[in-house]
Amino acid sequence: MSGQDKTASSVLHKIGKTVEDRVRRDRALLSEQDLLAQIAATGWKPKDFRALFERRGFNVIAEIKLASPSRGDIAPELKPLDVARDYLENGAAALSILTEPLFFKGDIAYLKAIRAAHPEAYLLQKDFVVDPYQLYQAKAAGADAILIIVALLGEQGSADILRTARQLGLTALVEVHNAEEMAIANKIGADLVGINNRNLKDLSISLDVSLQLRPLAPAGARLICESGIETHQDMHRLHAEGFHGFLVGTSLMRTGHPGEALARLIQHAH
Repeated sequence: MSGQDKTASSVLHKIGKTVEDRVRRDRALLSEQDLLAQIAATGWKPKDFRALFERRGFNVIAEIKLASPSRGDIAPELKPLDVARDYLENGAAALSILTEPLFFKGDIAYLKAIRAAHPEAYLLQKDFVVDPYQLYQAKAAGADAILIIVALLGEQGSADILRTARQLGLTALVEVHNAEEMAIANKIGADLVGINNRNLKDLSISLDVSLQLRPLAPAGARLICESGIETHQDMHRLHAEGFHGFLVGTSLMRTGHPGEALARLIQHAH
């Protein structure tokens, strides 16, 4: 493996280590029992996030992403609450909200604020889940869905987090990058699968990844294409191949006017 490959493939696990540290700090301040009490007090019942993708059409999960390890600052001047409103007013089926603070400049406070402002919106918490504690945090903050990254958790970890998510009423978007990870998605019974087109070895992106992995997906699973969607032609191509939804973030955020960019993307897709 080249030095570049080693560096790129280690980024995910480097993030995972920082998340473990964050969870230890958070748990010391607020226990699972405290979070369960918060959930009970709010009465929050997550919506069926997967059901969104039963409907036909170009269902976009519009992502609020201020920065990333591969691109650095993407839209540091934008306020997540404003972006959320603009996305929802311009046709987003759901929102993906980055809550990882060190590498993506996210914050769980963004999720809480957006939930308070938009109680009917479908919200995916986008973080690097390494501990069931994070699912209690997600539900307490008002998430409907969470992300399971198979490349980070492996088979047993993914299965454990999926089971906990379902116990809490949260939908799990199970993210895969290759055939081996798709085999794990099959084995653990994933029913909402995100195919990420980014190669974790060299960070390149190709929509062909989605097309190659689609036939290997669990029977009956709803399929979400992630990373690299730039144009309405991309969505048309993937929709024709059986994808039910599209997670789009960077290409919208970097315009500086993500709501308008989303409106154009959806309008031209129809």
